[in-house]
Amino acid sequence: MALKTALVCGAGGFIGSHMVCRLINEGYWVRGVDLKYPDFSPSKANDFVIADLRNRESWEAVLDDNVDEVYQFAADMGGAGYVFTGTNDAHIMHNSAMINLHMADFAVKQKVKKVFYSSSACIYPSYNQEDAANPKCGESTAYPAAPDSEYGWEKLFSERLYFAFTRNYGLDVHIARFHNIFGPEGTWQGGKEKAPAALCRKVAEQANGGEIEIWGDGEQTRSFLYIDECIEAVRRLMASPFKGPVNIGSEEMVTINNMARMIMKIAGKDLSIKHIPGPLGVRGRNSDNKVIREKLGWGPSQRLYDGLAKTYPWIVSQIAALRNEDPKSNS
Repeated sequence: MALKTALVCGAGGFIGSHMVCRLINEGYWVRGVDLKYPDFSPSKANDFVIADLRNRESWEAVLDDNVDEVYQFAADMGGAGYVFTGTNDAHIMHNSAMINLHMADFAVKQKVKKVFYSSSACIYPSYNQEDAANPKCGESTAYPAAPDSEYGWEKLFSERLYFAFTRNYGLDVHIARFHNIFGPEGTWQGGKEKAPAALCRKVAEQANGGEIEIWGDGEQTRSFLYIDECIEAVRRLMASPFKGPVNIGSEEMVTINNMARMIMKIAGKDLSIKHIPGPLGVRGRNSDNKVIREKLGWGPSQRLYDGLAKTYPWIVSQIAALRNEDPKSNS
């Protein structure tokens, strides 16, 4: 029997590189494409193409009629320090929209059997996320639309784009809205890192008794899903007749202050927190997993603490490698 073939867009990034590994382990032949290779380990893709997916010519080179499935993770994105400052809005909207416009067009032309698109919880209206203790992020609450960032607006546009191609051309698209995915081999410095990695880095860099900085009062809430559970959910969605959109995230809501304290406990350090001005996004956000449990009969089960306990030592090792030190000296 012929191998199933998959194209993973954004295969040099965090989630994309993990998806390549999962598909290879399942026996797929995988082509990865990105502007860069993965930052922290060699790609396991059978074929890896360095290409700019904003350009139509790139799609002509990487997507042919032999591809059964496409996993579309490619986007211009980052953490709060990148998305919420306002200075990157034009890049975020233009770059990601161009990728998805070409993707939808070529998937139809090449008769791709199945497409996964990674949307985001950032599509949810900011007016439903003002109460840190009680955010409303059920899939049905997306409209009337009022995302808190241009990143969220572009994701919502692309959801509609793909479903329009489903209605008009029969494209088989499955869409998930990710809620803060984290784990080893994710960006951990440079301005595009997200809160778990940023806090792990800050804790690792401080000696016991030191101080870390957190934007705002630290009482803003979020939920964070470990990478392995994200990949499992995507594979289950792609094997299901359900198209989505569906939340893929944890329901274990936590304040940023409390997540910092979890990491300090893992590190065995007693640090103080200094609250400073910075970009924050919505006041509260949490995944609502009613639909994923109903449609897929599954929901994530790993505690945030356990995922952080795997992520923190990896970030310690990255810091040590940069400093040419023994990782144990930072743990």
